[in-house]
Amino acid sequence: MSSSSSSNAFEDGKYKTNLLTINSSSRCCKTTPSPPPPKQLLVATPVEEGEYPVVMLLHGYLLYNSFYSQLMSHVSSHGFILIAPQLYSIAGPDTTDEIKSTAETIDWLSVGLKHFLPPQVTPNLTKLALAGHSRGGKTAFAVALEKFGYSPYLKIKTLIGIDPVDGMAKGKQTPPPVLTYEPNSFDLNKMPVLVIGSGLGETARNPLFPPCAPLGVNHRDFFRECQGPAWHFVAKDYGHLDMLDDDTKGIRGKSSYCLCKNGEERRPMRRFVGGIVVSFLKAYLEGDDCELVKIKDGCHEDLPVEIQEFEVTM
Repeated sequence: MSSSSSSNAFEDGKYKTNLLTINSSSRCCKTTPSPPPPKQLLVATPVEEGEYPVVMLLHGYLLYNSFYSQLMSHVSSHGFILIAPQLYSIAGPDTTDEIKSTAETIDWLSVGLKHFLPPQVTPNLTKLALAGHSRGGKTAFAVALEKFGYSPYLKIKTLIGIDPVDGMAKGKQTPPPVLTYEPNSFDLNKMPVLVIGSGLGETARNPLFPPCAPLGVNHRDFFRECQGPAWHFVAKDYGHLDMLDDDTKGIRGKSSYCLCKNGEERRPMRRFVGGIVVSFLKAYLEGDDCELVKIKDGCHEDLPVEIQEFEVTM
């Protein structure tokens, strides 16, 4: 459990938070049985009594949802419930199953989530955001676009791509391809979109490994196809996996330090991603754009990284 009294979006917020794991075989109680979620979930929730918006976060390729626990706790401490499904353990190039599982998990929220949360915590599913990192960012866009036959019943209010990737290169997209290479082609019915990019994501770590966020299929291309309102921030000198936990365990966790070109440490990029996400959610789900405007105007004094690029389409 963590707590802080900071109102700065780039630091932990005022709410105490807790991390919960809900297995796909879990049932909450005997008196009020609830169906288990389609996938195992990691949940970060405030513990204080109240009603909170809900954010679903989709993990990157071959990563575990637990690798995002510090980022999730950061965002949750500002008054949000974070839900991260473990979409798969092993996967090939096709993301169709992930798109289907994400839609099913979103629809489970309305019947199951409240039964697994602390009794004093109420999820506000009329304020639902969908976010994804890397391949999970592609999946988030695919679900929001409702183009591939799997559409959740719950309405997604905002969409966030954290260094989203749609394959190895232009012409080498993973199926089903999301990018169309037509500017402003994403028809999201005026859904607000945030796209965050990493300045080092386009750079290969060494000649043996390709870039983790290659040109032609990365954050720039996703933002280019968005209609307004859409926001695009790129963090200078940080890499594709630098928003993960400081200590990611196991073979996959250790490999996350080796596969991509990284910054000097993860905490600044994780704080940046968390703060930008919080500011965006506060603006478009809560009607409080103070932090987002300060960042846009270049007058936020507590940015943990240098912003390499910024664009907004209204």
